[in-house]
Amino acid sequence: MTTEAPAQHRFIVIEGPIGVGKTSLACRIGASLSADLVLEQATQNPFLERFYRNPRAGAFPAQLYFLFQRAQQLAALKQQDLFSSVIVADYLLDKDRLFARVTLDEAEYALYEDVSKKLDIQAPKPDLVVYLQAPVDVLMERIAKRGIGYEQRIDREYLTRLNEAYARFFHEYDASPLLIVNAATIDPVNNQSDYDELFAAIMRMKRGRLYYNPMRHKAL
Repeated sequence: MTTEAPAQHRFIVIEGPIGVGKTSLACRIGASLSADLVLEQATQNPFLERFYRNPRAGAFPAQLYFLFQRAQQLAALKQQDLFSSVIVADYLLDKDRLFARVTLDEAEYALYEDVSKKLDIQAPKPDLVVYLQAPVDVLMERIAKRGIGYEQRIDREYLTRLNEAYARFFHEYDASPLLIVNAATIDPVNNQSDYDELFAAIMRMKRGRLYYNPMRHKAL
């Protein structure tokens, strides 16, 4: 069953750290709204496995690949009429810089910034950002469960630093309406009730910053 998005929800972004379920949720929401999807296509990055195997050797090429990929996707998106269709994406462009600060050394980051400035990517502003957050233990469990080979090498310390970087970023984020979701105890991808409740909260969201903290009731 599809639902028509509210007028203010023409470009929705789902964000969060590795393993939190943002891409799967973006796909479900996209299906509910008959929306066009913009996904980061991590499996297409030929340097990602190298990065997880050897972060120092693989970080810079993996980061540049993602930067060029996102520049191409967002340039194509800018050509679309955002008023004629709904767009659901699983990343903010700002996320690219967030990852770069966590993974690159100072010299690499300076070069990354030079390349980014020359690309001059003009990303459309989201009408709503949904930030999924969960503790590192939950992220590690979900990463193990989904069983993507190269992801099993993800270092807990790296994931902790990344999770903290997300928290700092969204603590100060005010560029778009923001719905912050405690995703630790819900499964909106595989549990229909969880999805229905979260989807309703997304559709109700209009402006400002709201926290969605679902209460789970366990049978006694």
